[in-house]
Amino acid sequence: MTISALFKKIVPFAKPYRSLIAYTLVLTLVGSFAAQVNAFILKYTVDTISVLLVEKKPLEQGFYLLSVIAGILLAKEIIYTAVQFGQKFYGEKLRIMIARDFSQAIVEKILTYKMAFYTSTTNESGKLQTRIDAGISSLTRLVQNFFIDILPLFTNAIVALVCMFIANFYVGLVGLLIIPIYFYVSQLQAKKLSGFRRNMRSYRENKSNQIINLIDSINVIKSFVREDIEAERHRQIQYDMTENQMATRKTSFLFDSIKSFIEQIGVVIVIVLTAYFVLTEQMTLGAIMFHIMLFNNVSAPIRQLHRIYDEVNDALIYSESFFGILEAEDQKEQSGTYKPDELVGLIEMRNVDFVYPNGVKALSNVSMKIEPNVNTALVGLSGAGKSTVINLLDKFYEPTAGQIFLDGVDLKDYCTEFLRKNIGLVLQRNHIFKGSIADNIRYGKVEATREEIMDAAKKAYIHEQVMDLPNGYDSEAHLLSGGQQQRIAIARMFLKNPPIIFLDEPTANLDAIATEQIKNSLDAIKRGRTVIIVSHSISQIIDAEHIIVMEKGRVVEDGTHEQLYDKQGTYHKIFSAMANSLNIHKITESMKEN
Repeated sequence: MTISALFKKIVPFAKPYRSLIAYTLVLTLVGSFAAQVNAFILKYTVDTISVLLVEKKPLEQGFYLLSVIAGILLAKEIIYTAVQFGQKFYGEKLRIMIARDFSQAIVEKILTYKMAFYTSTTNESGKLQTRIDAGISSLTRLVQNFFIDILPLFTNAIVALVCMFIANFYVGLVGLLIIPIYFYVSQLQAKKLSGFRRNMRSYRENKSNQIINLIDSINVIKSFVREDIEAERHRQIQYDMTENQMATRKTSFLFDSIKSFIEQIGVVIVIVLTAYFVLTEQMTLGAIMFHIMLFNNVSAPIRQLHRIYDEVNDALIYSESFFGILEAEDQKEQSGTYKPDELVGLIEMRNVDFVYPNGVKALSNVSMKIEPNVNTALVGLSGAGKSTVINLLDKFYEPTAGQIFLDGVDLKDYCTEFLRKNIGLVLQRNHIFKGSIADNIRYGKVEATREEIMDAAKKAYIHEQVMDLPNGYDSEAHLLSGGQQQRIAIARMFLKNPPIIFLDEPTANLDAIATEQIKNSLDAIKRGRTVIIVSHSISQIIDAEHIIVMEKGRVVEDGTHEQLYDKQGTYHKIFSAMANSLNIHKITESMKEN
């Protein structure tokens, strides 16, 4: 990322605030001229007092001169204070507005990205959050400081340099020659520090991701008593960050000392040269202080160059990853335009292969046909590819090879938004949003009334438990247990009322009674719909009208329960293992005794 490229990327975000920028520029120009007043006043004061002393004028004239000068300086300070307030206020307002726009733009953008973007190892939640936060922070800080510090400083320097040249060409030349030398040293400093800053970005991303992982897995850490291991892992990241920070500070301090030395050389040259012109009577005595103050205004931004370069480099480094996320057009979720009046629900997969972004091949030459208005179960051991099929049918991912058809039309031709509005999805682990129970259920249908929400909750057998809570449906959803949250997700699906339903272990987190209740609810909603269920529940598998057996990413068997069981193949082994794990024989004997 170069400065010019960064400027081009920021311009579209700054355009809506042209009036703020214009106000700031006008104030900057006024402030730059006001900043030179002290030098002119000081020169006039010294020269006038020198004349008064030489001519031995009355003390009253000196007091009158001082009162006039004091009045001018006071008026100048009032104006300068108002200008600075305006600069800071408009600069801060610009920063806040652009930060808001950056945040909104990145959120709107990543919501359009395909699932592969989120499952990539480079986009783990901690790393992604750090890149977004650091990018917005560095970019908006650069915008703010440009109008509050950088622009005023350099405008002051230019105006002061022009004044020096007008007063004396040679003194102005000294001020001009010092600047490129200082810039050169600052550029060397920036190059030296850029590597350290890139390393720091990586360390911060890893640290943030490590802390998120630590919090998410705190139960496992404590249950295995691995606090020391996790602390040591974090200590190593902190150690690397500390070493990098110390190297950064050492380099910064070294170059700052060099730049300070260069600045002092400039001051000495200006003093010597001005004194020479005073002694040769080419200048008045006040010119010494006049040129020193002007040179100070020229060197002020130079003294700030290290900080300016730091901020610019931060913006360049963090903007790379930030705009990399914002402009990742190749990650945008693809969508067709096909929107039929209704969906029948005939699903066909033909010779489908699928490889996850991390390189794991999940499906190999999978072909299956799912009839409309039929309850189909996907059966197989963990890792067989069942959930992957669900992900492909919901267009979370696209097949690596092969095709998927819905009602005879290629799935990629469907409008993705239309498709997902007509598909209900209940996962083994369903996300519960921060907010009330009513809001979480309403997520299935935003315009739903309270009566519709309660009706959906009743169908999911969660209504009575919700009513037992102090605030009922206004209670925080996160207060519910895992099984209750699962039923909230099922109620959400009831409210959506789609023609196609995908159930991926929908009763995995429920107790036996809740499972039976949900099974009855699911049986009711399955009627007249195309249903695909992934489950290790014997009752749900037996109830399925059609069973597809998967093994190691392939379809190995296909048929009804009776047909597959009689084959004595893979399904028979899986079903028998399920039955044995439940001690079916013992359960049957117990029920006979009663």
